[in-house]
Amino acid sequence: MLSRTLANAVCLTVLAVTVTAAPAVAAPAGARPATITLPSGFQPEGIAIGDKPFAYFGSRADGDIYRADLRTGAGAVLTEGPGTASLGLKIHRGRLFVAGGAGGDARVIDLRTGAVVKSYRFRPAGPDTFINDVVITRGAAWFTDSRSLTLFKVPLGLPAAAVEVPLTGDIQLQAGVINANGVSATPDGRGLLIVQSGTGFLFRVTPSGVTTRVDLGDTLLTNGDGLWLRGRTLYVVQNRLNQIAEIELNRSGTAGTLTGVTTDPAFDVPTTIAEYGKRFYLPNARFTTTPTPETTYDAVSVPIP
Repeated sequence: MLSRTLANAVCLTVLAVTVTAAPAVAAPAGARPATITLPSGFQPEGIAIGDKPFAYFGSRADGDIYRADLRTGAGAVLTEGPGTASLGLKIHRGRLFVAGGAGGDARVIDLRTGAVVKSYRFRPAGPDTFINDVVITRGAAWFTDSRSLTLFKVPLGLPAAAVEVPLTGDIQLQAGVINANGVSATPDGRGLLIVQSGTGFLFRVTPSGVTTRVDLGDTLLTNGDGLWLRGRTLYVVQNRLNQIAEIELNRSGTAGTLTGVTTDPAFDVPTTIAEYGKRFYLPNARFTTTPTPETTYDAVSVPIP
């Protein structure tokens, strides 16, 4: 069972809101399963859910895309990967946009057939690139690169090449840590929000790439990963902290306040988040567990606070 607490005070370096969760209670007959079992060795990271009860997961191991039925938990590989990771995922009009991690690329996949509609090469594959997450706005898909101060914009018409948008302003590249990671639109839709995992800073980004640190008081979103926006509430998955921070933003996304933290005993380093049927679904990446072909993986769901 989920446990949640409201925080009236801000916190330093690590969010200091303590939650004690009660043991899970069996779901009533006919309810959707609270846990989705993924293939052993899959190493999930990204998740996307559209308007139908199907969740799509990307594999860090080889880039496979796995589709699971949220009503039954049953699933299968929709399309095989290129041998490099599939990380952040988003759905738009029957297509899945996939961030390619150290592959330095992105793919657009037809959800009916599993065919790759379009591929984009942002940077050479290797340790100097990490295409981490993606968000869909009114006219484009925006991808973060955790190894550089750059966003990559792919107009939804899927032109031949992406647009490289340098990040300027407040954000500073930090060596040896994850930089720009999760990405979301602002509540007013006029900009983007990105979380810098290594510092815990949240930044507002203009369409031209100018960044301004969001005023969260003393709150730091340490280990911030996937972002999910509902109205003016931003949910931030803090992977190794096994929690979701809840930030109430102003309309422009320039300031916000920590209002709560959600955790659950089933969390095992969740990375990102998607919504369906008044529940959040999160894949457990299990970063603290050495991956093997036999390592078990799953995704868990919790009620939306």
